[in-house]
Amino acid sequence: MQKSELAQQIKRKKSYLCVGLDTDSSKIPSHLRGEKYPLFEFNRQIIDAVADSCVAFKPNTAFYESLGSKGWENLEKTMEYIPKDFFTIADAKRGDIGNTSTLYAQAFFEQMNFDAITVAPYMGADSVQPFLAYKDKWVILLALTSNAGSADFQQLTDQNNQKLYETVLQKSQQWGNAENMMYVVGATQASHFQQIRQLVPEHFLLVPGYGTQGGDLQAVSKYGLNSAGGLLVNSSRAIIFADQTKDFAKTAGKLAASVAAEMAEYLK
Repeated sequence: MQKSELAQQIKRKKSYLCVGLDTDSSKIPSHLRGEKYPLFEFNRQIIDAVADSCVAFKPNTAFYESLGSKGWENLEKTMEYIPKDFFTIADAKRGDIGNTSTLYAQAFFEQMNFDAITVAPYMGADSVQPFLAYKDKWVILLALTSNAGSADFQQLTDQNNQKLYETVLQKSQQWGNAENMMYVVGATQASHFQQIRQLVPEHFLLVPGYGTQGGDLQAVSKYGLNSAGGLLVNSSRAIIFADQTKDFAKTAGKLAASVAAEMAEYLK
């Protein structure tokens, strides 16, 4: 999907919500566990319920990989079901030497047909370039994540008082551009958004940490939105696991609609 298409979807739906399909097999409602493809059946109902309120879906691959081949089948069926006008993100956090990254890119862009994949930048340019070789596909590079451990490395400063995540943002712009590269910036890091937007004014930011982790949507939107929308704010557990009854999808739909309504106000 091209940047202009994603921007149009945000404008049309008045939403920049991404729903994370972190489908934990131990947390799905009990009445689905006897299904042949329980994760897919859960995802199918969630997708239908939130489709009017979001522009993207982000399966975290760990929840599928952990179940072996059956998990991959559930993920494949989910990807086949998601309508083509939604932006799809493989939250796989890959990153390895070039020939391995080439195969990861084939797996997620060719076999699974995701629009984007999250990538760790620690091994440098040659670990990222194979993903950028695909037309109309995206790398979402980890920059400043929402977890407490982000302080261990990402916020370390060098002799010029520049933080490591700022170096990542600057250096990586030599590898890709605003048409094929996004950055992960956690919603719990709202105080950094103004500075980040100065470094990457045109790039999209994928923003996890909203919802269960307590990220501030108002602050993120104030400093993160740009002329194309520029944000994909992700909510996973707070939406998909809000209800354990047979009405789980209806509840998820209402919550997604509420988030989208708030986003519409920030887009005005």
